[in-house]
Amino acid sequence: MSKLRIVFMGTPDFAVPCLDQLVAEGHHVVAVVTQPDRPKGRGQKLAQSPVKEAALAYGFPVLQPNKVREIEFQMELSLLKPDLIVVVAFGQLLPKVMLDLPPLGCINVHASLLPYYRGAAPIHWSVINGEKLTGVTTMYMDVGMDTGDMILKDEVPIQENETTGMIHDKLKESGAALLGKTLQLIVDGKAPRIEQNHEQATYASMLHREVEAIDWNRSAIDIHNLVRGLNPWPGAYCSYQDKNLKTWQTRVCQSEELTSLPGRVAKITADGFVIETGDGMLEVLEVQPASKRRMSGKDFVCGYGIVIGDILK
Repeated sequence: MSKLRIVFMGTPDFAVPCLDQLVAEGHHVVAVVTQPDRPKGRGQKLAQSPVKEAALAYGFPVLQPNKVREIEFQMELSLLKPDLIVVVAFGQLLPKVMLDLPPLGCINVHASLLPYYRGAAPIHWSVINGEKLTGVTTMYMDVGMDTGDMILKDEVPIQENETTGMIHDKLKESGAALLGKTLQLIVDGKAPRIEQNHEQATYASMLHREVEAIDWNRSAIDIHNLVRGLNPWPGAYCSYQDKNLKTWQTRVCQSEELTSLPGRVAKITADGFVIETGDGMLEVLEVQPASKRRMSGKDFVCGYGIVIGDILK
């Protein structure tokens, strides 16, 4: 494969295997662009993004513009004369002047099967919505959000108990491999341009606090999907004895006679406790009380004295 001059743009852990792929294939990474360092943790110390850490380990120049629309940054980028810009979960939309800069264009690795789940949180929403199939798509970027012509796709099934974290780890590896195949097609001049069906497009908006709240009036399956869809971040929560209780792991149970009291503790089990929902029963297997560590449902029952008839809100 001919080697390309590439500017890589990415920020979270999801993007790191794609950077590794560029290195493994011997491309000339002329710079890595990532978001500025952000305060993190209880001490609010400035922390580097995972992509920045990887780039520095490789010895690549790192650029961290507050906004890619800044003229100074765009001038600096033009001096690098990249053949191609590769973008993976960078976190900012690129203006047309940047999209037009590299002769081979700008390509993106997106964690969904486009045109479905465009936007900021495609993995979370695929799991929350109970999808059975997801994947990654490489595409040529345009000024819209994930609206460009597609190049390749790779499908990844979602099992009924898999979490967003599990699917994330599968997709980041799948995305790196797909990027390698995509770059080969671009070098060979054989990369297709497949227009998206914009009428079929769906959007995966950013998560907000209202999404994270468990509504026990919903079905056991819907709540189970919400819990696994928000694991490992940010976590689904409910209220027990007027205090927040994050719920990290659940299991849909054999339905029993319902009492029309969604949120009621219906049974104590060897692994945790069973909650009545608007449709079916849900066993709670792992929780995290406010300001406490994660614990098994069994330990929560023992430590907090939860009994049949208690109500979670």
